[in-house]
Amino acid sequence: MTVPCAPAGTEPLTVDAAFARAASGALVESEVGTVGLEAEAHLVALDSVSDALPWSRVEPLAAAVHAVAGRSAVTLEPGGQVELSGLPAPDITTAVSELRADVQRARLALADLGLGLVYTGSDPVRPGRRINPHPRYRAMEQHFRATGRATPGAVMMNSTAAIQVNLQAGPADQWIARIAQAHRLGPTLVAISACSPWLSRRDTGWKSARQRAWAGLGARTAGPVFGEVSTEDGPAAAWARYALRAPVMFVQGEGTDAVPVRQVVSFERWASGEVLLDGRAPTAADLDVHLTTLFPPVRLRGYLELRYLDMTPARWWPAVAATVSILMDDPVAADLAAEATEPATHLWEQAARDGLEHPVLAESARRCLRIAADRAPHALAHAVADLAELVEAGRCPGDLVAKRVTEIGPHAAFQELAHA
Repeated sequence: MTVPCAPAGTEPLTVDAAFARAASGALVESEVGTVGLEAEAHLVALDSVSDALPWSRVEPLAAAVHAVAGRSAVTLEPGGQVELSGLPAPDITTAVSELRADVQRARLALADLGLGLVYTGSDPVRPGRRINPHPRYRAMEQHFRATGRATPGAVMMNSTAAIQVNLQAGPADQWIARIAQAHRLGPTLVAISACSPWLSRRDTGWKSARQRAWAGLGARTAGPVFGEVSTEDGPAAAWARYALRAPVMFVQGEGTDAVPVRQVVSFERWASGEVLLDGRAPTAADLDVHLTTLFPPVRLRGYLELRYLDMTPARWWPAVAATVSILMDDPVAADLAAEATEPATHLWEQAARDGLEHPVLAESARRCLRIAADRAPHALAHAVADLAELVEAGRCPGDLVAKRVTEIGPHAAFQELAHA
């Protein structure tokens, strides 16, 4: 998560100006093809994987990892998760190759410090606890607690990890179709990538406890924008409406300070003057910060952020990322996938809870992986075929994690993942 700072002395923002600003930054006309990948992982001490790491041990790691991680940016998340964000690459093969290399260098550097990275959608062992003291994260935590979302908020912030795929918005005349496709694929891709069945030493009964936590934040913070997209006003206007109706989590103060908002106040109410937060009206900088606190399955940032995929072990995440890219950016594959996923378009909750045990999602997933395997670039063909074989068997990566937990227990399975 990037933390922008609000400059002092900027002019108050009206509702109309806020709408225009949000809409103008939503989508940028572009050629399809460029891909950006972001990978999160749970940071653990290799000799005591069940113990929380103190911030004093975690904070220096960003610089140490960045020094070896090639072109990837390095971020430390609220629960101490490490995120590597690769630069945009010209194609999915390059994006995967570069991020895979950066991940491996980061793992080796951390191993020299007695630390490991676990690539799963949720932390299966440790209770969720915020260790990053940044004011932004403290304020978000207090906002969630005050507005009745303490549990999903804590899980989301401290115990989850994702593989994020960022794709170009494309030509303006394709924006509605591309956003619709990204949402249409969502439930099927959630079921394929699901890898968070265990949380805090507990079998949650969900294939993706991560996705359940995000959904628990509510429709105005983490629900899909899709239902608001129409040909009358376009997706940029839909995004701006979504942003203005979303609750403000905190007000940016001087420097990095953040004042939590302890009630549900939409940005629109703040901009209209109906409510003053921290004793003042909002500025353009406040809107820019607010936009970073919206977590829909597909977020518009000039490009498309697909945020609904669980992080998976190294064997699977390159294939998951490749499948997303192929089904979105390859015109032949996209047309076939649109038809294959149509029956599963609205099965978001079922995808997170039941995954490939749901017959409609299972059929959609099998068809999508066959399509992706047929259209995969040579360098990723084996990885996609491997994932297709897993899906054909009705399993997702989290099923293998759950099986190992059953065999050797959550602590030993977590330790095994950390040393992988």
